[in-house]
Amino acid sequence: MALLIDPPNAPGHGRFWSHLVSDISFEELHAFAAGLGIPRRGFDGDHYDVPAERYDAVVDAGARPVTSRELLAALYAAGLRRPKRDRRGG
Repeated sequence: MALLIDPPNAPGHGRFWSHLVSDISFEELHAFAAGLGIPRRGFDGDHYDVPAERYDAVVDAGARPVTSRELLAALYAAGLRRPKRDRRGG
């Protein structure tokens, strides 16, 4: 089991965001996010968008901090990366 989170460096809606992924399965990712109270609407097809102010809590709960490049490489290696056009509603 590896849940990964990148630094909050993606701007949007007046704040910065991290991306939370699993390198095992979407089921693992959804369960972890639900346990932290991260709403399902934050799921963007292959990752959860996590606001910067929640980053430390997600790491404290067990997500491993990685760079954005490492996060993407893990998604691709696990076969869990979805093209942007296929992500919404996933």
